[in-house]
Amino acid sequence: MKAIRVSAYGGPEVLKLEEIPAPKPDAGQVLVRNHAVGVNPVDTYLRSNTDNRGPKLPYTPGSDTAGVVEAVGNGVTSVKPGDRVYVGGTASGAYAELSLCGEAQVHPLPARVSYAQGAAMNVPYATAYHALFQRGHGDAGETVLVHGASGGVGIGAVQLARARGMTVFGTAGTAEGRRLVLEQGAHHALDHTAPDYLDELLRLTGGKGVNVVLEMLANVNLAKDLDIVALHGRIVVIGNRGTIAINPRGAMNKNAAIIGVALFHASPAQLAGIHAALVEGLGNGTLRPVIAQEIPLAQAPRAHEAVMAAGHRGKIVLVP
Repeated sequence: MKAIRVSAYGGPEVLKLEEIPAPKPDAGQVLVRNHAVGVNPVDTYLRSNTDNRGPKLPYTPGSDTAGVVEAVGNGVTSVKPGDRVYVGGTASGAYAELSLCGEAQVHPLPARVSYAQGAAMNVPYATAYHALFQRGHGDAGETVLVHGASGGVGIGAVQLARARGMTVFGTAGTAEGRRLVLEQGAHHALDHTAPDYLDELLRLTGGKGVNVVLEMLANVNLAKDLDIVALHGRIVVIGNRGTIAINPRGAMNKNAAIIGVALFHASPAQLAGIHAALVEGLGNGTLRPVIAQEIPLAQAPRAHEAVMAAGHRGKIVLVP
């Protein structure tokens, strides 16, 4: 089968299309023929070995796919060959024609949902759910600010928060991005390139600030988040690209919490709850992933450049 392989850490150019043997499922495993593969920022961090977290070389990148079950191993009962599924994690990597998964890593993909949309579910929507509800304890009647709301995680967070009954503020740096944020359910879309956008947020909340902040770029925004989070609020850090100095008194004065999020630390029970909710949301139309680009698998380097580009909107997927 064709797969993208990484044999040395580095820039996008280390992503190479190769022919490798197709995997076969053992007991408890599922083999999925991929129709679309999700590209996530974390894939670029692992490729470049940021923070020395790169996988053992060589490897096939990616964790998110959607496609059709090709074969199942002994003992697998929840899916069968021919079933449409989306995948949240693989044993063999996602940037390939076939992916080997554990049974708990495959989830039903409703007929109304495209494969590209299915490939957008795991990291973006599961991260948004984990951050907003399991870590940030957001609930109906509360307010939430989603920084970078036009990206994959941001769109998922906007849709999930609106469905829960929260008042949603989202930011984006372009007029097109802000229109997208409003289309996906935000009550207000703010321009995070404007110097006074957080003043506008405070005005819209009557000076109270927001109960939950979903922070996608903490090295830029964390100190400012302390000024606009409400009393007893929660700042949930999803993304960060550097260091920042803050005054902890800002958290003390609000009795606020700064909470880190990493989806790979979610427990099996949390993951089961996340995907039960996501499958239901896909089925009833509450969750509607927005696809920005579909790029051929062989052009994975271009996809890695696109996913890290400033101002990109929606989800980028590879097509094997």
